[in-house]
Amino acid sequence: MFLLGKFGFCPLDCDFRTRITRQSEFGPSTGSSQDKLQDKLKGNTMKTFSATPADIEKKWIVIDAEGVVLGRLASIVAMRLRGKHKATFTPHMDMGDNVIVINADKVQMTGKKREENFYWHTGHPGGIKSRTKAQILEGAHPERVVFQAVKRMLPGNRLSRAQLTNLRIYAGAEHPHEAQAPEALDVKSMNKKNTRV
Repeated sequence: MFLLGKFGFCPLDCDFRTRITRQSEFGPSTGSSQDKLQDKLKGNTMKTFSATPADIEKKWIVIDAEGVVLGRLASIVAMRLRGKHKATFTPHMDMGDNVIVINADKVQMTGKKREENFYWHTGHPGGIKSRTKAQILEGAHPERVVFQAVKRMLPGNRLSRAQLTNLRIYAGAEHPHEAQAPEALDVKSMNKKNTRV
């Protein structure tokens, strides 16, 4: 049985796209053009690339945070953790690099951000606490300032929590990952606004 419409004759079991293609490429549908049509459709269709675990290749990079502005450092690290710098970026896959940040206690901040309070809650009634970023940087765990800045630049979902495990932050200039042969990423030279004295 055939359907007569604005696209010409076409069997009822063919879909809309096939009818348009048959009309525009081959004229009215014939049984002999079926193989040509399938070859034509296979050659011309574009498919969106979606990475699989076999396609993912992770690198190790090391970033020296000395003299780098905190927010600019955090945005670059978050982009690297997600893998958005790669042409094969797939939003639902963990395809970012392993990032090592050294000299986290020497990050810079613009304006009066160093004196602004940093709030958190213990989860108990009346358990709100605060410290200035300067107090945290001078305390026992200065890497927490960088960690929180990066964490808050990532989406709040399970994938981001998994991507945060690829981040290693150290207060000093030494790190225990020489065996991975990390490449140095010079954040200071990317933009003159990335540094402060």
